[in-house]
Amino acid sequence: MSEPVRSRGQIRRLGLRSAEAVVARCRDFCHVALVDWGWPAPAGATELTDEEREYAVEDVLLVVSEAVTNACLHAGGPTELVVRLVPTEPGGTGVVGDLRIEVSDPSGEVPAIRPRGAPGQPGGNGLIVIDRLTRAWGAVTTETGKSVWMDIPAPVPTPAPEARPALRGGPPTER
Repeated sequence: MSEPVRSRGQIRRLGLRSAEAVVARCRDFCHVALVDWGWPAPAGATELTDEEREYAVEDVLLVVSEAVTNACLHAGGPTELVVRLVPTEPGGTGVVGDLRIEVSDPSGEVPAIRPRGAPGQPGGNGLIVIDRLTRAWGAVTTETGKSVWMDIPAPVPTPAPEARPALRGGPPTER
């Protein structure tokens, strides 16, 4: 494993020729990139707790899973996964940067959120999950199909609850 990248953008590409275990391969590929880059931020560089860091990584991996699964189910299978680290401004908060995930496939059909299915029935929620876990998403058609992109912001620490001011003096006295 290399040292975490702190301020420069990075791109990782995974060509996909086989559908065998493709979701797991894409998750693993993305996870390795996030670890190498120290995403969402190196430990101690921000006020993120370890739990917040783990949740942020799991959210990214869920987005990758949903996008790759959609490509498998509706678009003939993914042909490439691209993970981009978009750096923060120099002198920023110590956060490594935001992410852009791209999943390419051979279909020119642009995805759209479908109406919700029957409660308790599997399927039909992939784009809803992507929509909720990303800042923005969309698709670009190409000569060979399309690329679905998703922008994921680096997380912001959850503010600690403000301490209540102490009561001044003791309990009220009777006069």
